[in-house]
Amino acid sequence: MATTPMPEGPHADRLREVAEAATRAFSLLPARPEDVPAPPTDQGGSVARRLRTDPDNVERDLVRLVLTIVELLRQLMERQALHRVDHGGLTEEQEERLGMTLMVLHDRMTELCDHYGLTLEDLNLDLGPLGPLLPPP
Repeated sequence: MATTPMPEGPHADRLREVAEAATRAFSLLPARPEDVPAPPTDQGGSVARRLRTDPDNVERDLVRLVLTIVELLRQLMERQALHRVDHGGLTEEQEERLGMTLMVLHDRMTELCDHYGLTLEDLNLDLGPLGPLLPPP
């Protein structure tokens, strides 16, 4: 696999640091499905919520996965917007429009979840040793 040369300049050290952290993180993940330990069974706690891929639920599981990705992106956009608002990079009109857009996106996600019999909590996939995918509200 070919590697892209790292850029030079003031951000090069930070990029190298991020690349090294990503390499370390990926080296901790199992490479094959058989390397993943089985989820805990009835040890006084609940079984980890993961996607199930049985043929009867494949459509619902696919919708759940897609909505999970959309919710993750929505939350990232919301955090970025709040960061921009906190640092004064937007006009008052832009802040108002951004706030309304984020509210509409949240309402639409709730509607889609209701339509498919899901809750926003159902979208927070368990990533095993990494913990839940979505941050706490």
